[in-house]
Amino acid sequence: MKGRALITGGAGFIGSHLADRFVADGWSTEVLDDLSTGKRENLSPAIRFHQMDVRSADAASLVSRGGFDVVVHLAAQMDVRRSVADPRFDADVNVGGTLNICEAIRSMTGKRPRFIFSSTGGALYGDTARPPHAETTAKDPDSPYGVAKLAVEQYLGYYTRVHGLEAVTVRYANVYGPRQDPHGEAGVVAIFCQRILSGRSLTIFGDGTQTRDYVYVLDVVEATYLAATRPVPPAGGVDARAFNVGTGVATSVLDLAETLRRASGRDAPIEFAPKRAGEQMESYLTATKATTVLDWHPRVDLEAGLADTFAWFAARDASASPPLTVPQHPS
Repeated sequence: MKGRALITGGAGFIGSHLADRFVADGWSTEVLDDLSTGKRENLSPAIRFHQMDVRSADAASLVSRGGFDVVVHLAAQMDVRRSVADPRFDADVNVGGTLNICEAIRSMTGKRPRFIFSSTGGALYGDTARPPHAETTAKDPDSPYGVAKLAVEQYLGYYTRVHGLEAVTVRYANVYGPRQDPHGEAGVVAIFCQRILSGRSLTIFGDGTQTRDYVYVLDVVEATYLAATRPVPPAGGVDARAFNVGTGVATSVLDLAETLRRASGRDAPIEFAPKRAGEQMESYLTATKATTVLDWHPRVDLEAGLADTFAWFAARDASASPPLTVPQHPS
């Protein structure tokens, strides 16, 4: 056994794939999730499951007494629109829940786990600085979700400097792939897949020229796993142990829709709606630091990733019990 890992939010889209990655590499792996958006069926029998709210005393007790070598913190309120509608709830989960875990680690005596925090590269930098955004780009979020993630990164700087926490941040671009929930996590690729399968039109908010950096979930999983297991730079400012995780390719929502329609072989109509509050116009990342330090490279291009994702949604649509099997991790 290589070690013991705990993944908060591990029954969700990214977390369940990451749990599979740890198990495949010989780790004893546990998952903490309240199942508000995660699904128990995403997890293999090899994973020990704890149904808990990340803000709870039970969650803190599990972290402090569990003897983990790594804690990967993915549990979050992930919907930008909900953060705009209810910023207090967003902060309660995304800031308060994270501090609950950090305090549990701080209170430990003896060996502490490495703490991996999933931040946002898509919402952290805002529209003030033109992309591509590097880790050191000025941060000016346009949504409460981005503000909360930035606040946590600043808290982690405090915990690192004052309490010696070994914290590493991974800043995800726009992640897509199998197991994404078109309802709970509001991923545009998942939503478009579901609409195509149900014969409905694809709704684009704004004029469709807004760009995002779409990165396949198994590439994100590998970057996160490497951040949890590889040597990292010395502690420093907020960006010292932060890694962007993206492809460096800007794709407009219109181009995304067209590529997905080709991948599906179906001609879904497109309709437009007003731009939504809190969403920036341009976002794509440079991941040179992850390449240099972690030896990570995104391996799945958008067309192949969308084809795999649509095939998974189509298989799920055709069966009341979708198979757990997903495309193998790219090598």
